[in-house]
Amino acid sequence: MDALVVYESMYGNTKQIAEAVAEGLASRVRTEVVEVGSAPAQVGPEVGLLVVGGPTHAFSMSRASTRRSAAEQATEPLVSLRHGVREWLATLRTSSARLGSAAFDTRIAKPRMPGSAARGIAKRLRRLDIGAVAKAQSFYVTGGQGPLVEGELERHRLGATPPGALRR
Repeated sequence: MDALVVYESMYGNTKQIAEAVAEGLASRVRTEVVEVGSAPAQVGPEVGLLVVGGPTHAFSMSRASTRRSAAEQATEPLVSLRHGVREWLATLRTSSARLGSAAFDTRIAKPRMPGSAARGIAKRLRRLDIGAVAKAQSFYVTGGQGPLVEGELERHRLGATPPGALRR
């Protein structure tokens, strides 16, 4: 079984989490981490675990308008330039009934706002009949552009390999 980690990231925080998750999974299975603009339109039967992450914008997954707003606020070039996880999931095809999934997001630590891209991602994955192997996770950043709150990269390691994910 292979794992595929797909992420959308504006300022690099979600990319850091995706890379850390992929690093943790790679100790157990062959793992590829891909920015959403380069993600495959179809996940093949060799992939047994699909992990999808994105930033929380306006209480959910990003939209074209929220990505434009992020670009206007950015002090550095954005990581994800073409489209986001929302658009990718809308066209995703899979060829394995045994595909499991996990979802994560990054979001501002304070003030705690409602909504979560991870929950939206998990819902879209369920609609595609891709079962969850772990509860949606949020990782926190300080301020709109980050950086990650101290300890967030280490915290991912506690749950980097969801229970049962490698036994599918």
